[in-house]
Amino acid sequence: MSRSRPHSLLLIAGGLLLILLTLFFLTHRPASAPAPSVATPPADETPPLRRTLSAPSSADPDTGNLAQAAATVADLSLKLSTRLNHASVRPGEAVLLFKTAEGYQRFLARAAVTGVTVDGRIDALNLVRVRIRAYDTFAAELVARAADYGGVSANAFVEMPPAPPERPAALQLPVGNTLLATLGVAPGTDTSAWGRGVTIAILDGGALPDPTFGARLRYQDIGLGYAGTGAAGLHGTAVASLAAGSSPDAAGVAPAATLLSIRVINTDGKSDLFTVVQGIVAAVDAGAQIINLSLGGYSSSAALDRAVTYASERGSVIVAAAGNDGATRLVWPAAEPRVVSVGATDAAGRQAAFSNSGLQLALTAPGVGLQAAGLANERVLFSGTSASAPVVSGALATLLSQSPGLTPAQAAEILKTHADDAGPAGADPDYGGGVLNLGWVLARDNPARHDTAVSSHHYNPATGSLDVVIQNRGSSPAARLVLVATVDNQTTHHPLPELPAGHSATFPVPVPPGSVLTIRTLLENPPGVTDAVPANNTRASRLDLSGR
Repeated sequence: MSRSRPHSLLLIAGGLLLILLTLFFLTHRPASAPAPSVATPPADETPPLRRTLSAPSSADPDTGNLAQAAATVADLSLKLSTRLNHASVRPGEAVLLFKTAEGYQRFLARAAVTGVTVDGRIDALNLVRVRIRAYDTFAAELVARAADYGGVSANAFVEMPPAPPERPAALQLPVGNTLLATLGVAPGTDTSAWGRGVTIAILDGGALPDPTFGARLRYQDIGLGYAGTGAAGLHGTAVASLAAGSSPDAAGVAPAATLLSIRVINTDGKSDLFTVVQGIVAAVDAGAQIINLSLGGYSSSAALDRAVTYASERGSVIVAAAGNDGATRLVWPAAEPRVVSVGATDAAGRQAAFSNSGLQLALTAPGVGLQAAGLANERVLFSGTSASAPVVSGALATLLSQSPGLTPAQAAEILKTHADDAGPAGADPDYGGGVLNLGWVLARDNPARHDTAVSSHHYNPATGSLDVVIQNRGSSPAARLVLVATVDNQTTHHPLPELPAGHSATFPVPVPPGSVLTIRTLLENPPGVTDAVPANNTRASRLDLSGR
């Protein structure tokens, strides 16, 4: 699926205003104005679901022509029946948004005669989910009451990201049962209080009870029941355990956090935008500081925008999976800039082959072969950005419990500014702000911490050199560093300028063209300086420039 590109507003000869919005957005016209027309994209495109509302021009004629109005209603009815039965949406459903609470209440009072059946409502957002009974009647309602509507959209499907291939094309190292070590947490660290006092909402397939949750797992039913079954239940249970499992064989990041499972996966194995929005509002109202969504789709809506606003205004942070398609775009809601979007890496901190990329990506975290809770108290290896997202959610809960003065939004920013710079220096589409480093995050206020690292290697064809990214993960400037580079047994020494705390810099190492090279780099600290994590001062790469 692909998101449709923005369309312009076109003035049609008969005085009709063509508006492509959500499914469409309605104009601020009086009741006698002609109805807006809805353009239908090709069958292989997703419905247009995010647009900006524009008021009609004052020059638009108000014809008062009843025959023309009837034709407009018929045209609108046809377009509604086409768009609301697209393969990517719940058939025959629409999500209606209202500009004001008064307009919302007026609709509810007359809903029985509008040609629809109300199947769900979210009063806090002035939003309803409807099933169309009579398209002509519904089209006439939209024409007559256009001024009340803030938007009408199809109820697009949202799904669990597809499982990554068992044998990826690129060699990737599974994390297994070493999650905390992969996150930079020192062996023997007491994590028993991590997450205490923090609630993580898991909007998923419904987590099943497991010893790793103890009595910390709560449920809220928004109409789909509690614990899930089959693949959906397995998915929800694994996600919850990675966020806050406490058993040694299913250890999550925040083992003392409270988990709130809200099932948003229906019996058909899918969710939809309305249900996700409903789950977000329910999680916020239940007091969840962190809302995990290991779900996504390539459509959004104004309803989702309202839900994200509702959460952010009340201090909750949404964490969402970037997607497992290996695409250069993120699924929604991860694509929403106010959401903490998470991609996947392996145990060595390399981007997983399946992980989606994009400029909106906030962070990456372990997502290849993580040991997690499954069905019937079993343990499974779980992969995908679905696994990476709850790792970040658990890290946020841990940080909030260890630094109680922080807001969830401030905690999310700290995770990003204290992440391993795995790609080119600075943020990039593959790694976002970097790879989650919980050890650094929790030690960030230690003034004596000294930790310099060789973050990454990248070949630069423009300069014919290997770009080595150096990062200062300590609390004070790092001076008198020396980069020792060995290229096929030829060693050179490169004195480096002072690097401020938390900063990264790129240093080119010349390499000969036309060959297969083994390159090793070592970052030397000055005598008398003890590095907190000496293992990250070395890195090796194999570079093939033979042109084969």
